[in-house]
Amino acid sequence: MLDNVRKHWALYILALPGVLWFLVFRYVPVFGSLIAFQDYQIFNGFWKSPWVGFKHFEFIFSYPEFLSILRNTLLIALYQLVFGFPAPLVLALLLNEAKQKFFKRTVQTFFYLPHFLSWVIIGGIMFEVLSTHGVMNKLVTLFGGDPILFMQKEQYYRTIVTVSSIWKEVGWNAIIYLAALTGINPNLYEAATVDGAGKWRQLFSITLPSLAPTIMILFLIKIGNFMELGFEQSYVLLTPMTFSVGDILDTYVFRSGVQEGNYSVTTAIGLFKSLVGFILLWGANLLSKRTTGQGLF
Repeated sequence: MLDNVRKHWALYILALPGVLWFLVFRYVPVFGSLIAFQDYQIFNGFWKSPWVGFKHFEFIFSYPEFLSILRNTLLIALYQLVFGFPAPLVLALLLNEAKQKFFKRTVQTFFYLPHFLSWVIIGGIMFEVLSTHGVMNKLVTLFGGDPILFMQKEQYYRTIVTVSSIWKEVGWNAIIYLAALTGINPNLYEAATVDGAGKWRQLFSITLPSLAPTIMILFLIKIGNFMELGFEQSYVLLTPMTFSVGDILDTYVFRSGVQEGNYSVTTAIGLFKSLVGFILLWGANLLSKRTTGQGLF
């Protein structure tokens, strides 16, 4: 081991900042999870706050609105998994078929740009587009309908959250698939063409099987972050009229932890989300290894 370090010391030095970053920002904060088992007081600190066991977990599961908040979180997460996960793959496949470089680069830039915009800007665009005088309502009135208050209607909220999330990240997430597509041997397509295989046949016989390992790894990562919807998006798009269907664990953590100072309760919620994510990841990884032989661990 020491001989290996001496031989490749330059590589270890290059890796050191990344290792330190993970230690400081990923592993050290894990010890802060013990706050969930304390009546944490910010002025008493970690060492002087009394231990209360599973008191805060009992409070969470007995909280009258918890089931509604959990239901909203799971439904929105399911929508984003079902509709959001395939979107980058579809975009990458479509861009891969584009032959004109100018057109391809223009479309790529158009889909990449939203990733670099904050949710405040994205939320403002969504409110403007879906307002009573926005583009969507102009189309509705053009076909003889009455203007719809999209941002104030509960039945549209989850669709708006899902669509805005896809629009913001689909181009950025497609980069991985585009990189994987470049690694497919072009001779396979030439041989398939000679054998008379059309585009659809090549897609299902060459492209998708070649992308299967990449798709599975990204799917497992998505499953592991199933309940991590992001506070920014929900907070920006949420309105008083859609609160009953849009209040999720992240927005509750903000209200209870930041505004009310219940750090122990919000830490307990964080642990609960992590546990659910771990169980889902472990189960999906086990299923993946048994069916495809691919897995994260």
